[in-house]
Amino acid sequence: MKKNRNMRAVIQAWLKRHLLQTAYIGGLSFLVNCHLDHAAPPEKPQRKPNIIVILSDDHGYSSVGCQGLSDIPTPNIDSIARNGIRFTNGYVTCPICSPSRAGLLTGRYQQRFGHEDNPGPIPVCSPNFGLPTDEKTMADYLKEEGYATGMVGKWHLGHRPELHPQNRGFDEFFGFLHGAHSYLDPGLDSRDPIVRGNEKVDEKEYLTDAFAREAASFIERHKNETFFLYLPFNAIHSPDEAPERLEGKFTEIEHPARRTWAKMLTALDEGVGRLLTKVREEGLEDNTLIFFLGDNGGYPVGGIDSNIPLRGRKADTFEGGIRVPFMVQWKGRLDSGKVYENPVISLDILPTSLAAAGGDINPVVEGVNLLPYLKGENPGNPHDSLFWRLCKKSGARVGDWKLVDNGDGKEMLFNLADDIGEQNDLSISNPEKFKEMKSAYRDWDSKNIEPKWLDGRKTRKRR
Repeated sequence: MKKNRNMRAVIQAWLKRHLLQTAYIGGLSFLVNCHLDHAAPPEKPQRKPNIIVILSDDHGYSSVGCQGLSDIPTPNIDSIARNGIRFTNGYVTCPICSPSRAGLLTGRYQQRFGHEDNPGPIPVCSPNFGLPTDEKTMADYLKEEGYATGMVGKWHLGHRPELHPQNRGFDEFFGFLHGAHSYLDPGLDSRDPIVRGNEKVDEKEYLTDAFAREAASFIERHKNETFFLYLPFNAIHSPDEAPERLEGKFTEIEHPARRTWAKMLTALDEGVGRLLTKVREEGLEDNTLIFFLGDNGGYPVGGIDSNIPLRGRKADTFEGGIRVPFMVQWKGRLDSGKVYENPVISLDILPTSLAAAGGDINPVVEGVNLLPYLKGENPGNPHDSLFWRLCKKSGARVGDWKLVDNGDGKEMLFNLADDIGEQNDLSISNPEKFKEMKSAYRDWDSKNIEPKWLDGRKTRKRR
């Protein structure tokens, strides 16, 4: 009996110890779990930003409200500058359409691979025309980073099948392949139809409005992905055709050509607004890097456009041909309402976007990642020098000095800090600087190749 009582006591003591240990451990577990439940959740990895590049066509330097336009409101384009950074010295690589686009999409001076001139209209277009297939595009680079890639608008970089946008990195394409198109009758030119992918579209809407519609649709379909959208409008390039929905507007503008152009510009601004609204409605604004720029300077005929205070126009290597409206917005990541004075160029869009996406920048890319400069992390200048060549025309900017030959063989030297309108030729009074600038240009030009084609309407040779 006594033995049984002792055995019972041992078992009870063991059970007591075991239960206490279990309770203790359970309590610790409970306390730890409570702490973890109330601790801040681990940070989610930063999502790569969406990237949108909006390109206008033949857009004069001062033909936007934030740069002096007063009689035609452009509130939506202006909002990009207000919510981001406006470049007062923003350049493109060429004063005409196709080469400018080649430079933008490759991040390389297009003269390096012979894409120097427009091809001319379809009947006289050179069979060699087009962005070489061994040149990687911005879409190629971003596709490698996991982006859904789309293009809406004017291509103008080749019409052969292997040069189609969907063979150059773009998953989707809606637009036309050549250099100009009717806005009112998209089916007018059967040789250059509006297409979705490779399928002809019987488009009924005013073309600028249609491009805005398709751009918004792309965002809607890819809002849960990371996307790159390239939106090169053909506005405000000729033909001068205004949307019927704006009939009766701008009656105070006396000149009929400018009145039509004002409606075209308004349609462009409204198209930009439709895109920005879509980005905002989908909650994507804080994670979308947006660029807006023109492809070259305006062509001020009959007062319809203006590059004031710059000299020259589209097709010139004076400032009026190559300095364009240029701005960027990335809410919460870049300052708002800032004006950046140092020279930048369209070549910079690719490396800046790729850096934002966390990708490696190919050494062949000649643009600069602007983010450290725009964030104030690098107080220097993105570029010590910039260069231009369009057949017989040339230009070089080193600091504030500008060397220009606008095709007549007369080389001129200007100081843009004192003479933004390029009126006072300093080549004779500053012979050493003139010599230095010519040397800088020759060094850059030595790395270029001959044009692979010339505009079929012209017979001209480069110096």
